[in-house]
Amino acid sequence: MPDDTRQNSVGPVLRAGEMADAVVEAIQEDNPDKVFVIEDRVAYIRIETEGECVIRQETLSNALGRPITMPEVEVNLTSFAGRIETTDTEMRFYLKREL
Repeated sequence: MPDDTRQNSVGPVLRAGEMADAVVEAIQEDNPDKVFVIEDRVAYIRIETEGECVIRQETLSNALGRPITMPEVEVNLTSFAGRIETTDTEMRFYLKREL
């Protein structure tokens, strides 16, 4: 994604580790039509795409190989780009609220 479009980027920044690795896998599976920029900064992983992306609990649980709750993801979320909306089953990063 060229730098000039990164002003429209959304996505999570997570502490490096098992959870971040699983989020990278799950977010790509949950958003197959998106192109992601994944920056591994050793201590943290930044995941960005344009406009909107979601992480689903079920997909993330499959990637981890165990059940997961969305609050477990939130504990590892150090920052994010865009706005965030969370439910018990999904985390959504977006720029504009749909009416």
